[in-house]
Amino acid sequence: MNILTYLIPISLILGGAGLAFFVFTIKTNQYDDPEGDARRILSGEYDDHPKP
Repeated sequence: MNILTYLIPISLILGGAGLAFFVFTIKTNQYDDPEGDARRILSGEYDDHPKP
């Protein structure tokens, strides 16, 4: 039972870090254009010089 005193705080810290990273990706607009990527991958046109 002594191992639980280590495992519970470690799991809470890792879960909080994952949640913080997820919130960070939301705030930095990482998920703005999911439709654009889906359309580009299905198009027959190849773009060797991607847009900046």
